[in-house]
Amino acid sequence: MISVYECGRYICMEQNEEQQRVERRREAATRAVEMRREAAASSKGDEDEQWWGSRREKMMTDIRPSLTVSGREIDFGVMALRFEVLGRFNRARAAQLTLPHFVCQTPLFMPVGTQGTIKGLTTNQLEEIGCQIILGNTYHLALRPTSELIDELGGLHKFMNWPRALLTDSGGFQMVVLILDRVSWTNLSAVEVSLLHLADITEKGVTFQSPVDGKPMLLTPEESIQIQNRIGADIIMALDDVVKTTITGPRIEEAMHRTLRWIDRCIAAHKRPREQNLFGIVQGGLDPVLRDICVKGLVDRNLPGYAIGGLAGGEDKDSFWRVVAQCTAALPEDKPRYVMGVGYPLDIVVCSALGADMYDCVYPTRTARFGTALVPEGVLKLKHQAMADDTRPIDPTCACMVCKNYTRAYIHCLVTKDAMGSQLLSYHNLYYMMQLSRNLHSSIVEGRFPEFVCSFLQKMFPKGDVPEWVCNAMDVAGIDISSCCAPFPSSKD
Repeated sequence: MISVYECGRYICMEQNEEQQRVERRREAATRAVEMRREAAASSKGDEDEQWWGSRREKMMTDIRPSLTVSGREIDFGVMALRFEVLGRFNRARAAQLTLPHFVCQTPLFMPVGTQGTIKGLTTNQLEEIGCQIILGNTYHLALRPTSELIDELGGLHKFMNWPRALLTDSGGFQMVVLILDRVSWTNLSAVEVSLLHLADITEKGVTFQSPVDGKPMLLTPEESIQIQNRIGADIIMALDDVVKTTITGPRIEEAMHRTLRWIDRCIAAHKRPREQNLFGIVQGGLDPVLRDICVKGLVDRNLPGYAIGGLAGGEDKDSFWRVVAQCTAALPEDKPRYVMGVGYPLDIVVCSALGADMYDCVYPTRTARFGTALVPEGVLKLKHQAMADDTRPIDPTCACMVCKNYTRAYIHCLVTKDAMGSQLLSYHNLYYMMQLSRNLHSSIVEGRFPEFVCSFLQKMFPKGDVPEWVCNAMDVAGIDISSCCAPFPSSKD
């Protein structure tokens, strides 16, 4: 059996350039803060230099937690982030997340750049639309171009020419769910593929078949962190034991406890805590008791941030929002909360109301490649024949480059024949998601979040047919949306 390291490595030799990497990241952190200072100065006048100097220091010297693993103390070092809540409305919060490479505003959506790229878009275009963090897939990057090559070339930021923040997943999700090409998390039940048929998960790690040559491969918590340390993202994710939320029985409890055991191995293996932030992942399926145990275990380890995992996998929406509500209520107020795999605009608005901060999903770009645009009313299918002679922009209210310059008819012609169509739609869809993030942030900071939520729902559900699960979630979040909801029929009707 060979490891992911050996398969992805090929002829690359591991090199130890730790000190150089530290200096590079510290320089990048300083540049990020200076850019923020310059932007503030240009709009508000000169800022106090002493204040900005102290912020630069605090950015890299925040908290020094420690953890005892197997009888020895692990110094987690200095957390490489700062999380400042700028505004609240009940459970919803808007914050400033300062990372080594960028100062981010939350709530925020992260597009997925599987191998260091968002299909069809340049990094300049992503900056242009306001993208703050890109998600990279550890599994894919480890296989090609290899984490060793990325490290040799100065890290993923330099490799892909991206000056802002990056997040890498642990690789476990791909091991368990995406080994079969074109099989997605959301349609596994449809093709009747069992997770255990795709990967064998033991205490040691995840064993799976190489997509390259079919040989058995092993990914351990230690190796996942080592790969992510070489890639160099601002945020790295712990390897967790992933199971579908629709699975029931003892497997859910086993996965939750293993996730807690593996986080200790991830912490011990993490060699760059001053430059990269290790997030733990809350598991436990739909069982509130297991979720509580996992949240408490992770919080006890005082990590820089926390993710809510195992959702968006086919569970009903009522169960989905209840898990999010439970976890956000129990996670620390002063740390970022990341709901993994969530990309539908409605879900993001609901989760933000419940106190979540970060989201990621392939949905906006994947649906673009199928000819579908995101609009305030929901979606617009540009492949439909009705679009063939429609001279309106995709969304008349949208300020993106696509809506300013191209008609629905033109894009309809492209999406059926030319890759340019999916590129234009990807640009528009990501602009929509970035604008949604900006609107969420500003509405919370300015104290008009309930009005924003009602306006969002009225556009999406003009007949008042807001799903009952959304109404229930907003009730828990303390947001009155009765003005945009039609009454639900009583049980007697």
